[in-house]
Amino acid sequence: MRLVEEPIVQVTVCPGDAGVDESFSENGLKLSASAERFERVRQRSGLVLAPLGFALIALSPIQGLSPEAHRLAAVAVLTAILWITEAIPLSVTALFAPCLCVLLKVAPAKTVFAPFADPVVFLFIGSFIIAKAMFAHGLDRRVAIAVLALKWVGPRPGRIIVAFSAVTLFLSMWLSNTATTAMMYPIGLSLLTTLSAANGRREMTPSVRAYASGLMLLCAYAASLGGLGTPVGTPPNLIGLGMIYKATSVRISFFHWMLLVGPIMLLLYGVLLWVMSSTVRGQFPHRAKVQDWIRAEKDRLGKMSRGERNTAIAFAVTAGLWILPGVISLLFGAASGVAGFLEERMPEAVVALLGATLLFVLPVDWGKRTFTIGWKEAASIDWGTILLFGGGLSLGSLMFSTGLAEVAGLVLQDWTGAHTVTAMTFLFTAVAILMSELTSNTATANVIIPIAIGLAQGSGVNPVLPALGACLGASAGFALPVSTPPNAIVYGSGLVPITHMIRYGIFIDIAAAIIIPVVLLSWGPLLLPGIAAVP
Repeated sequence: MRLVEEPIVQVTVCPGDAGVDESFSENGLKLSASAERFERVRQRSGLVLAPLGFALIALSPIQGLSPEAHRLAAVAVLTAILWITEAIPLSVTALFAPCLCVLLKVAPAKTVFAPFADPVVFLFIGSFIIAKAMFAHGLDRRVAIAVLALKWVGPRPGRIIVAFSAVTLFLSMWLSNTATTAMMYPIGLSLLTTLSAANGRREMTPSVRAYASGLMLLCAYAASLGGLGTPVGTPPNLIGLGMIYKATSVRISFFHWMLLVGPIMLLLYGVLLWVMSSTVRGQFPHRAKVQDWIRAEKDRLGKMSRGERNTAIAFAVTAGLWILPGVISLLFGAASGVAGFLEERMPEAVVALLGATLLFVLPVDWGKRTFTIGWKEAASIDWGTILLFGGGLSLGSLMFSTGLAEVAGLVLQDWTGAHTVTAMTFLFTAVAILMSELTSNTATANVIIPIAIGLAQGSGVNPVLPALGACLGASAGFALPVSTPPNAIVYGSGLVPITHMIRYGIFIDIAAAIIIPVVLLSWGPLLLPGIAAVP
């Protein structure tokens, strides 16, 4: 899932952290020579394979497709190859593909570009601005340090690693996975530096090095798992929700998403802690120095600034209004007048934009007309991801309207023999996990979810659960440094051997391929009315 929510950030550490490992370059994270060669070959191959794929599909007779669907199939193959290989920036491909659809008369321009103004796009814009304010004022770091400073944690390596990963998991539910990792990564390095320095030695002892590997992997994996927990946690979630609604008119609210996917996230997190438990065994001398460092960091933060308080208010209002309609519906029934009013007048996209607007009016210094965030900061959010999101929705919508998704699904059904909702949910979860190991999770979701919906509809079964399996599986690639930016960031520290990442990552991949469909098939029909998980 390389380049997931945004481009891989350059991570540098302060001079005091550089001594953690000599293989870490303070100029930024680096992949191994073999990984860099793979990336170059992958990207260059797309410039050749994409036009060849387009020509092959466009010139080949395909039965059962309308002319518009046939032309769209050629565009979809070209787009999928460009997304998988990242031969050109993902967001550029997301703009190029709709343009081709208009040029080839797949649909009129108004139809093709309408999904770029879908409400879920504005939900992302609002949540990105709120996340930007959290980073700008350091509210996220304050939360992380506050959790590590809890008395329960204490100078215990096992509890420190649980608290560290838990706060990463929580923050990633609301912030991007990449940004969360980039923020927690230097905190983890400082912890490890303190542990190593407590021994009076520059290099790490074997026990500290094993602990360091586990801490870094937990940082990356917890960030990826946390993205599953809310609709705004990672782009595939909103892509899945948008495509499901367009294809089936089934609307999954913010609260119901958390109820449905929360158990999946927590179960996988439990598996992760159990798998990584071997890294926290053993005793470290002078462990109290780590706790001293945490206290020093907490003291350095001081009292909450006005900007932090304002950001916390905006976040609390936004998250509360996202969750409130679902809570009222659960307590008083879906027919409740209050729940209906909130869902109609305050949908998630409107709430996100209102919460973001609060940041522009809550003052930091009224006399100087300084507010919590300005447009200069807000304009620096990751617009590339938003364009990528809109392009994916556009192609998905066209695949449904032209019938291409249904035909593609039937072809896949003939190949795999999957005819039931159970088989399809397991199939598309596994396919999405495998694909996400080598390409963007957003691109994976854009390619796999429409096919999952088309196959289900062609087979006469409800497509919601297979689509959700593909959606969640797209964010579950853990085995390679190029699978996701969080993996690449921690691998760049030099503290994570590639064999450790592959071994633990494959185990979590397998767990995800089992837990995701099992929970969806057992819990989904109870939580989402009208969805029958027929074996």
